[in-house]
Amino acid sequence: MGILLVDKPAGWTSHDVVAVARGALGTRKIGHAGTLDPFATGLLVLGTGRATRVLEYLVGLDKEYEATARLGVATDSFDPDGARISEDDRWRSLDPDRVCAVAAGLVGPLQQTPPRYSAVKVGGIPAHRRARRGEDVELPARTVTVHSLRVLEVDLPSVRFRVSCSSGTYVRSLGGELGKRLGTACHLTALRRDRVGRFGLDRAATVAALREGSLPEGAWVRPASALSHLQRVQVDADEAELLAAGRQVGADARDARTAAFVLPGDELVAVGEVHSGLLKPRKVFLHV
Repeated sequence: MGILLVDKPAGWTSHDVVAVARGALGTRKIGHAGTLDPFATGLLVLGTGRATRVLEYLVGLDKEYEATARLGVATDSFDPDGARISEDDRWRSLDPDRVCAVAAGLVGPLQQTPPRYSAVKVGGIPAHRRARRGEDVELPARTVTVHSLRVLEVDLPSVRFRVSCSSGTYVRSLGGELGKRLGTACHLTALRRDRVGRFGLDRAATVAALREGSLPEGAWVRPASALSHLQRVQVDADEAELLAAGRQVGADARDARTAAFVLPGDELVAVGEVHSGLLKPRKVFLHV
């Protein structure tokens, strides 16, 4: 089992990549820690075998993207796969300084409504499926955080930028908001995810390498290493056996709602809580 980093190509769904991984690795038990839109490229974090149970602790990690927005044209999905719904030439009155100033105003907490063509579930069904069936889809706004947004290039009507944001942020919607604040239509023409938490795209395997079974060593991440953002508590073999049996263990560790319990050598024993000097396992990964 392990965490596998893959570079998704444009035109593929995240499920397409999972399907290739299942065939290449010979296991059905594969999941991912957050989808990418078909037009987007970049980092997918997959979990294989028992490591699929680690994914819930990775979904909420911050993410980084590089995006290109096209001003003057809006689509119903905020990306190039959607239907064109409006067009204007108001972008012609803009200059790079104005674009950079407005983009800087998007940093911080924002109320954002996910696109109707998104994986957000409405009544247990992804919004994009309902939208494609012609149903009216109303998604509630939610608070997201843009940690940084840096304009890399302004070649009007195109704007290329890099953004670091909280999990759940739709960069497509962020592009739409940029256009709205600039007084013109907008949609994204390109989107690439470079980072999920501490996982970088530079370590990811291509789909071709995945198919050929020639994965780079750095593409695999041990489950315990994948949880490096959690408090880490080292236990000995006797304590590990108790934790693996679902028993609580006393330890000198600070309280934490979620912590990783590991053996020397970085083997993941369990994920659980630390409260009042007790380690309380919630998910066990070690078989004894």
